[in-house]
Amino acid sequence: MIDMNAIVGKMNIALITLDTLRYDVAQDLFAAGRTPNLASVIPGGWEKAHSPGSFTFAAHTAFFAGFLPTPATPGNHTRLFAAKFRGSETTGPGTCVFETADIVTGLAQKNYRTICIGGVGFFNEQTPLGSVLPGLFSESYWKPAFGVTDPASAKNQFHFAAGLLAEQERDKPVFLFINISAIHQPNYFYREGAKTDSFETHGAALEYVDAQLPVLFDALRKQNDTFCIFCSDHGTAYGEDGYRGHRVGPVPYASCILKGKTDER
Repeated sequence: MIDMNAIVGKMNIALITLDTLRYDVAQDLFAAGRTPNLASVIPGGWEKAHSPGSFTFAAHTAFFAGFLPTPATPGNHTRLFAAKFRGSETTGPGTCVFETADIVTGLAQKNYRTICIGGVGFFNEQTPLGSVLPGLFSESYWKPAFGVTDPASAKNQFHFAAGLLAEQERDKPVFLFINISAIHQPNYFYREGAKTDSFETHGAALEYVDAQLPVLFDALRKQNDTFCIFCSDHGTAYGEDGYRGHRVGPVPYASCILKGKTDER
């Protein structure tokens, strides 16, 4: 169990949600060596996990309350973060517990600069509903170039994040949240000649995201050490048993510490 009390306040934290990513696709591509940049930081591969929600808003509302995806094995699993409430059975000695309703506000109270870089519509700040989750952060950013219809969305998101991090003061920790939209439908444009979304284009979208990650990783490594969480919020179906669209299913989860290059900057 990771002791988050030894991390919070001492390291930056990055929560990267790969919206809609299926566990089977993520792990198959990892095993085939098709996501080398992710493999460089999570060499053990993905953990199969259960999401607390079946679509983006529900899952992220739970994430920000401290309910991240949990291992897909029986029993209670101690959480990394928790908003304090009586009777919690998943809060342990290593859990960082906040006296706030959400972990974003809790981290802000511990002097973190909290940044949201949105992706799918629940982060676009174009409607009251699309403003709820970004509203938890001290800084939130979205533009169409970050959204599901732009084939370069991940590149755009990561370059934007790198620009913000380049201005980051070393003595103030940062909580960086990015909702990656590229894997969410539509994703057919990541496979040449495809006309519709499919299991194959889903994987091609993940390969595209992986290819863009060095920009983000390099920017994070120029800061202090960063505790990184990578996960999906829910899966999606492509006709299995007649189902299409968002489903719960197992989701991929992984974490790591990116060491900072303190001799730079």
